[in-house]
Amino acid sequence: MRSKADHTAAIHEHRRAALVVNTRSRRGRRHYAEVLRLIEAANFRLTGVHPITDPSRLRDIVERALAGNPDLLIAGGGDGTLSSTIRHVAGRDVALGALPLGTTNNFARSLGLPLDLPGAVRVLTEGKVADIDLGLCGDRPFANLASFGVSVEVAGTVRPWLKRIMGRSAYPLTAMRILPGHQPFRAYITADGRRHELLTHQLNIANGRFHGGWQIARDAGIDNRMLVAYQLGSGKRLRLIGETLVRATTGRWRSLAGGPFVTGSEILVETDPPMAADIDGEVRLRTPLVIKTIPNGVRVMVPRDFVDR
Repeated sequence: MRSKADHTAAIHEHRRAALVVNTRSRRGRRHYAEVLRLIEAANFRLTGVHPITDPSRLRDIVERALAGNPDLLIAGGGDGTLSSTIRHVAGRDVALGALPLGTTNNFARSLGLPLDLPGAVRVLTEGKVADIDLGLCGDRPFANLASFGVSVEVAGTVRPWLKRIMGRSAYPLTAMRILPGHQPFRAYITADGRRHELLTHQLNIANGRFHGGWQIARDAGIDNRMLVAYQLGSGKRLRLIGETLVRATTGRWRSLAGGPFVTGSEILVETDPPMAADIDGEVRLRTPLVIKTIPNGVRVMVPRDFVDR
């Protein structure tokens, strides 16, 4: 692996990159031509352009893009596309350049990226290479979040038309529709030798700083070797509805020291009954699960003022 300084210099000087864009998504399809125009105007020497029309082929497409040995893999899409791409970039001598084309863009927000395309491309030309942490749930690396409870149902039922109209607010609105029929569950979280028990409808384990497009806590981060576990509400539906509404309208959260958070570099999650886990949009694993951090798990392009630990 090159040093981060050498890697940054290579990207700035040679502009050797591969481009992958999820054109299956609404925003990816609509902005694809603009992405190509901006990348060309930034004088990138593209080793390949790879539109994704079938998300099930993402792994093959990313591997084909990496076969050209680019210094930078530019990926345009939402959190699901970027998280899936990260799994194939992790541990390689290539940096990921993220173009936020999703609804919530949690990963881009955690990196401090501009959410407009010209601003995001400017980071690729003027920013720096940083090594950030990943989460690991079972054998699945993830960038943003592992979640349990009502959000698993929300991810599978949120309507595309509602996302188009409401943006990130579509998720809490869908949650409130599902919640009246949802049963609370008991969760046991063990971190740093301490076991915590709670009754809730929703449990999240975050690697990044944002969830649903809103800040988790002022001092949460994606590069601090720390996972953050927190529940939304309690076993009472009204409390969850209240917290969801506050979060959807203000995004207001306390610091990790003053909020309902459990932190640790490794967290054991047990639930009664056993529950499915949503790992950055993929529902594949079930509790009990050990979730841990992968320090400096992947290289990314970030703004110059990003604090790289």
